[in-house]
Order: sequence, then C-alpha cells, then structure tokens
Amino acid sequence: MIIVTGGAGFIGSNLVHELNRMGEREILVVDNLAPAANLSGANPAGPKFVNLRGAEYADYMDKVEFRRAVAAGDFDRMSIRAIFHQGACSNTLEDDGRYMMDNNFTYSKEVLAFATRFGIPLVYASTAAVYGLSEEFAPVAANERPLNVYGYSKLVFDNYVRRLMAEKSLGSTVVGMRYFNVYGPREQHKGRMASVIHHFTRELRETGVIRMFRGSGGFADGEQRRDFVFVKDLCRINLYFAGLLPERPAPAVQAVVNAGTGEARTFKAVAEALMQVHGAGRIEFIPFPGDLKNRYQHFTEADVEGLRGAGYAAPFTTLEEGVKETFADPSMQAV
Repeated sequence: MIIVTGGAGFIGSNLVHELNRMGEREILVVDNLAPAANLSGANPAGPKFVNLRGAEYADYMDKVEFRRAVAAGDFDRMSIRAIFHQGACSNTLEDDGRYMMDNNFTYSKEVLAFATRFGIPLVYASTAAVYGLSEEFAPVAANERPLNVYGYSKLVFDNYVRRLMAEKSLGSTVVGMRYFNVYGPREQHKGRMASVIHHFTRELRETGVIRMFRGSGGFADGEQRRDFVFVKDLCRINLYFAGLLPERPAPAVQAVVNAGTGEARTFKAVAEALMQVHGAGRIEFIPFPGDLKNRYQHFTEADVEGLRGAGYAAPFTTLEEGVKETFADPSMQAV
C-alpha cells in the first residue's frame, strides 16, 4: 500500500495519477472534502473531488478518520511501501494559529512517528513560504523568516525533523520538500490560492486582458520574479525520494531541501508563455492589494544545492514547456 495524504488536492492528486501511470493501484487516498472557506468575495474555491476523476485507488479515508486509525494502531500490521504527506492547510491568508498548527505541525508529527516506527519512507510537503522576504533561499536558519502562520507552521515541523536528524533518531527516509511556486493541472479548486498561471488564464480567456501588480518590492511593473515549478517535476522528486523510481537514492535519506527550478522568471514571462498557448492579449497593471502587504513574496528562487546533494539529478521542465503541457492535459479541457 502507498499512502497519499492530501490526495485530492493539487499536488496529491497529481501524485495519485502519476502512480497510476506507473501501474500502481494499491493506494490509500486521505483528504478532507469539506467545502473550503472563501476568504475573498471573488473566485471561491471549488470542489477537490474532481481532481480524482479517472484515478484508481484502493481506498479513501477522511483526514480525521485517518488520524484516529493511525493512533489506534489500525495500520500497524499493514505493509506500506511509502507515505507522501501532502495534507495540510496551505491558505497563506489563514490567521487561525491553533487550526494551522494542528493541521500542519501536530498532524505531521503523527505521520512522522508512524512512518519512522515502521521504517516507511516518508516524503512530506514543506514550503518556500518559510523564507518570507529573505533574498537568500538556502535552507538555513538565517534565511528563514516566514511572513504568515502558514509558513511558520511548516518551519516548526521542518525544525522538528532537523532536530531528530541531528540526534540520528531517524533510521528511514524522511525528506521535507520546500515547494516553490507550483503550477500545473488540477489546481482549479484552490480559488484565490491557485497559481498565477491559473488566474492569468482565466482572465485572458474571459476578457483578453491579463492583470498583474504594478511595481512592488523594488521591482518594476510585472517584473516581480518567482521560481515557477511544474507539478509533474515535483511528483517525480517525490517518487524518487520514496524509492519508487528505477533511479532511486541510497538506502535512506534524511533531508529538508528546496523543490524549485533554481531559476526565477518574471510575471511578464508567465503572461507571454500563456499567450503562446491561448492567443494574444494585453497586460494591464493594477495596484498592489492592501491585504497582501507584508504577506507577499516579490521574489523567490530556490537554492537547489541541497536537492542535488541528496541525489536528485533530473532537469526541470521550462516554464514555456510546462505551460504547454498543463493545457494539453485532458483534465484541463473543461477549465
């Protein structure tokens, strides 16, 4: 059995479909399909279940049911090959610290304890939000200054893992991946939290105009830069560290690494790539939203030395190719 928490979400559902393409069907999907809160009046989050259309898996459990089952020892005698822990609250505008810490820290500790007790490879989702406004993105304490409780909750768990690594109390693979700006198919349910690739596409199709922020954070209009990483590349990294690819790492890896391309691209470059796919449009610059002040990363660029040092050597998909592949995916035809 392979367990994917957050398995109906953006990255988790892509992992399930990728596992299917590899011939894997013995998969337990764990998620919470309750409607997401709509923090803004526009662009509400949509249902996640659509991400699993066409997927094949052995079982589904609600997150609450899964946590209870783990605590009760229901999985103790089950043969589990890998756990992909993608389940979390990823809403950067969520301010309920108690809720965030339970979802992103306590839940992760429970999964980690279970995985290490039985020597199950665990690959879990962290985030580039731990770096906040830092201009350096090597995964070291000096660069880690989260702007919101989401980034903070992820950093606390990363540090918990690092402490166990330093104590040499992790005998099996445990890899935390700090996802940078992920895009690709199956993110339409995320509402405001979807990538700019998704938002720009909707605007371009509906109005012929792509709206992006005026100059902010020391960058000119549309020149804010992010490390945009294609979701299928992230699936491959997950599968590599879990030991499910032919080119697998050495027996056990313990690391917290950046999962990004190492090359920042401008928002204008994103718009140009989308116009190559959807047709010509124009760019309009809008004021920077007040509710994102001191909560927005104007620049991200992964330092991938740790990722390469941990053994992952495959190249990343370019922004232009990733955008083309996103909208060629059958799941995007109804979007």
